[in-house]
Amino acid sequence: MSVYSKIMVAIDLTEEAPQVLKKAVALSEQHNAQLLLAHVVEPVGYAYGGDIPMDLSELQDQLDKAAREQLAAYGKEYGISEENQIVTVGRPESEIHHLSEDKEVDLVVVGSHGRSGIQLLLGSTANGVLHGAKCDVLAVRIH
Repeated sequence: MSVYSKIMVAIDLTEEAPQVLKKAVALSEQHNAQLLLAHVVEPVGYAYGGDIPMDLSELQDQLDKAAREQLAAYGKEYGISEENQIVTVGRPESEIHHLSEDKEVDLVVVGSHGRSGIQLLLGSTANGVLHGAKCDVLAVRIH
């Protein structure tokens, strides 16, 4: 029996995402594990501090739609079925924790830029996922 039976790769939608995805795919193949692909869209209100007196729901819908399309493209390229592609809205760290528990994931794979100094003190998504996770977390170093 393998150590990991269900792996979730949580990616942002930057050009570095394939680096993280390739490692997650290799791990899932080595462990014969089911692979879930997840992306968290941050609420538009977070970016603007919630102080803008306007309806941002259309912009939020556009961001959600774009994320789903990009995830579908990655799913097709890396052989991850549509039912294993998850787009959700919220704070990345807490949503990844919630998804990993809800989907009974054994390992979460995230990308890390390997920050140091003040950037490290301010925190990163990878660091946030690591603290509070109820399963293993692998931070893939992004070059």
